[in-house]
Amino acid sequence: MWKELAPLFPPEGFKILLTLFLSFLIGLEREERKGTAGHYVFGGVRTFPLLGLLGYATALISGDQILPLAFAFAVVGSFLLASYLHKLKASEEAGVTTEISGLLTFVVGILVFRDLFWIASTLVVLSLLLLELKQALEGLSRRLPPEEVITFTKFLLLTVVILPVVPNLPFTPFAVNPFKLWMVVVAVSTVSYGSYVIQKLSRGRGGVLLSAVLGGAYSSTVTTVVLAKKSRGQRLSRLYAGAILLASGLMYLRLVVLVSAFNGALGRKLAPAFLLLSLVAVLGGFLLARMERRARDDQQPAEPSRNPLEFRAAFLFAAVFLFVLVLSEWVFEAMGSAGVRLLALVMGVTDVDPFIMGLTSAAGATTPLDVAAGGIVIAAASNNLAKGAYAFFFADRPTGLPALGLLTLLAAAGLLPLFFLA
Repeated sequence: MWKELAPLFPPEGFKILLTLFLSFLIGLEREERKGTAGHYVFGGVRTFPLLGLLGYATALISGDQILPLAFAFAVVGSFLLASYLHKLKASEEAGVTTEISGLLTFVVGILVFRDLFWIASTLVVLSLLLLELKQALEGLSRRLPPEEVITFTKFLLLTVVILPVVPNLPFTPFAVNPFKLWMVVVAVSTVSYGSYVIQKLSRGRGGVLLSAVLGGAYSSTVTTVVLAKKSRGQRLSRLYAGAILLASGLMYLRLVVLVSAFNGALGRKLAPAFLLLSLVAVLGGFLLARMERRARDDQQPAEPSRNPLEFRAAFLFAAVFLFVLVLSEWVFEAMGSAGVRLLALVMGVTDVDPFIMGLTSAAGATTPLDVAAGGIVIAAASNNLAKGAYAFFFADRPTGLPALGLLTLLAAAGLLPLFFLA
């Protein structure tokens, strides 16, 4: 937008006006704080525009030389340091936010001179948000447990730090690509972590059904076990059986998202059947849960699943994924499609994500698309059957029997796509 407006003004006039405007916004916000501080505060609605103009003028005089700019920045910084030291004498709770805002305003003038209008405007808008959201951000820091900050840092390490440096080249006769392998880990971790965060934020305010929805996006197997254990002694069999079915329905939606993200052709092949299965299971589970007369919206939710971003869990997933990828390709070469389907039946008893993502990566390359799709269908159905057994074992009989029957029906329905995938 700024680029289009620039020709309407004299060459340097537009830049001066933009510098003045952006600096004035910061000064206006600081002037408001100055009036409520009750002690000495540096600058205000006039000082900050002057700092911005000083930065612009310094950049204009300096041209392409960095030394004058650095010297001017040091001079401005020394004045702001003197202001901060004076503030410390006036108040024991003095902060450095205003002085840092002054340095930023000086830099904004330099950015505008160098035609970096978007960067200058973005920095000002973000700084205003940070300044205005002081109370909300400080409140969040008090409510946020330290372990959750560490968890988010781990998430950034997995995605922002490790992923870019992983080699994006195929290795071994099985064409294993470390970058794609780690991308799978990041994708699964992102979906699981997003659900985990929402669970933590809504804990104590949601009910069993909300726990089932979020848990289904996290891990329907873990959610089934947790809900089954929680149902003991509750005398709310329909509520918990319906919630378990709903969580398994969300598994199909989760698989469509993950598979489509890494293999569009395979995702399009599975999407119609899996989305229909998801809709039927989610709707059926919801209706069954709402039939429970004693079900209340304030029912205590199940405990959130364990943090999915432990490094050990991430590297274990990568190792299992790599093993399953190689194993499934070897089984296909040795036994054909029948071997892959038998392997899918066995792998469905545990967490199906590594196996399904392994088939997704191999589909269309070393494994035919139809064979991979069939393996995924069987693995998902096998997993539903296993979850039915888990529900029967961990829940009381009034909950376990209906859950076993419903998940068995869902597993049988989940095998029907096999007749249409060939």
